[in-house]
Amino acid sequence: MFTLVREIYTHRLLLEQTVSFSSAFLIAESFYKFGSFGLELFAFLATWFAIDAVIQFIRYLVKPDKHSST
Repeated sequence: MFTLVREIYTHRLLLEQTVSFSSAFLIAESFYKFGSFGLELFAFLATWFAIDAVIQFIRYLVKPDKHSST
């Protein structure tokens, strides 16, 4: 985790991860009641990963292609 935070620029980290982290946190708080901290933590991290993957995929689709010659 330290390496992740250190390697990503603060501006990018705040812009990209705030939305996915907040969404995953709200989902976890609302729906994950497994009775085990480890299971809930794992589910939260998996949810954060999935939300971030969807956001990155949408950014990839929306981002204009730099290599096209139109």
